Amino acid sequence: MQATETLRQAGIIGELYERFGEGCFLVQPCADGITTLWVERAQLHYVLRFLKPKFPMLHDLFGIDERLRVNREGQPNADFTIVYHLLSFSRNEDIRLKMALVEPELELPTIVDIWPNANWYEREVWDMFGITFSGHPNLYRILMPPTWEGHPLRKDHPARATEMEPFSLDDERQDAEQEALRFRPEQWGMKRRTEDTEFMFLNLGPNHPSVHGVFRIALQLDGEVVVDAVPDIGYHHRGAEKMGERQTWHSFIPYTDRIDYLGGVMNNLAYVMSVEKLAGIDVPDRAKVIRIMMSELFRISSHLVFYGTFAQDVGQMSPVFYMFADRERLLGIVEAVTGGRMHPAWFRIGGVAQDLPIGWEKMVRDFIDAMPARLDHYDKMAMQNNILKKRAIGIGRYTQEEAIDWGITGPGLRATGMDWDLRRDRPYGGYDQFDFEVPVGNNGDSYDRAEVRIEEIRQSLKIIRQCLDNMPEGPYKSDHSLTTPPPKERTMQDIETLIHHFLNVSWGPVMPAGEATQLIEATKGHNSYHLISDGGTMSYRTRIRTPSFPHLQQIPLISRGLMIADLITIVASIDFVMADVDR
Repeated sequence: MQATETLRQAGIIGELYERFGEGCFLVQPCADGITTLWVERAQLHYVLRFLKPKFPMLHDLFGIDERLRVNREGQPNADFTIVYHLLSFSRNEDIRLKMALVEPELELPTIVDIWPNANWYEREVWDMFGITFSGHPNLYRILMPPTWEGHPLRKDHPARATEMEPFSLDDERQDAEQEALRFRPEQWGMKRRTEDTEFMFLNLGPNHPSVHGVFRIALQLDGEVVVDAVPDIGYHHRGAEKMGERQTWHSFIPYTDRIDYLGGVMNNLAYVMSVEKLAGIDVPDRAKVIRIMMSELFRISSHLVFYGTFAQDVGQMSPVFYMFADRERLLGIVEAVTGGRMHPAWFRIGGVAQDLPIGWEKMVRDFIDAMPARLDHYDKMAMQNNILKKRAIGIGRYTQEEAIDWGITGPGLRATGMDWDLRRDRPYGGYDQFDFEVPVGNNGDSYDRAEVRIEEIRQSLKIIRQCLDNMPEGPYKSDHSLTTPPPKERTMQDIETLIHHFLNVSWGPVMPAGEATQLIEATKGHNSYHLISDGGTMSYRTRIRTPSFPHLQQIPLISRGLMIADLITIVASIDFVMADVDR
């Protein structure tokens, strides 16, 4: 009891108690150890303003439908919950604030005046849950079509097509759907003309080779100069979070591969580590190192795609063919180890699917030995090219403060000079055992964003070499009872182990009730899974925080006043995939 009281008075909780009083908050313990506080409704906006200088990044904002949840001991009554996840770099600390909402009063004040990146997050909560944010500049559907009825992440909304009426699209309905997508400048606070200028409005996308996926940007133009821009997303939305609530803990793993579809098993890592926190599973050292090696291989693979397409978008045709050839060699290694290529879904709860195959060392060593010289060649071919430099240096620049305000993470943040990497500063999964440098830029422009990613390839090679030279012996999977599936060598010993295997794979393991988040340094920035278990075989709430979602929101800020050709460079330098944005 005394230790609990000491904890309450220490750190950020003590600061909040001193400023607002202890009665304003309710502490909720969570499996991940992140400070989690329920806040009184009337104090929410004041508390968030107080926290902004201490926790400058709004890392995530999402909703929970609590109406069917059983295990909520110690939590206030709520039909819905809004969660604000804040991050501090100087403190190296997170805090989660929760707000309970009871029907019919499903409304909160917007916090766009505190964090500009709250704009899209609040729109997403309204779209998915029907919760209103008063004062929001444009509370408009963001992932679902504008004609959609209902709010998909509510528990009473159908999760499968078989639960809905058969879909049909006659000519009349198609015309209505197309009309609903028509861009109306006034809806976004834009004028069609001034006294001396008539603006042109141009749809860049949703199908356009330079926007790297099904992505639309509605541009307000004065000639070829971008006056304003409205990014329009959702064309690639597949309901990944809804799927996460209808799949067992184990069977959801392949779905994670399809989030950042260039990140491969790195998508698995954030998910399985969050599940392992809920279950209290310790992963063996060999499994940790295998996971790190495969994750860094996919970091290189993703960055090679970025490198080639970035050079192509600014006018160079040759580099992409060289870089895709290297990526093909790398995917050959992934296939030899996992049996899959882009989407191997190879990590498991408690470890990995199987041990490394015979001969893996030679394949990996040959690749990492050859890559440095090839990167030197690409640097001369692409990054030192005067045309690329002229098109990228100084274009799409933002400051470190702007990056933090807009939720920019990963290489996009480090390009501003922010020396921060979760692998080093908040090591997870065994990264504390590795020696590597964190590349940073200075200018926060398109060129520096590319330079940081290219140097990260070299650092990933360094990490992989350490995995190769120091691969531990031992099991590739934990022997914890909730490891899924159980280690194969235990499965065929007797009927009890076979039954255990069958139940864990078909029905899924039963995870203890609780909540956990795991942040990782993914290929494009911070990726995290916030998982809620209600003590069952499936997740009650699966929240997927992706880096690309906030990154695209910043496009208007960094493109105003530039040319359309500059916007193409900016889009290329962000390095996103639409599956990562839309989920």
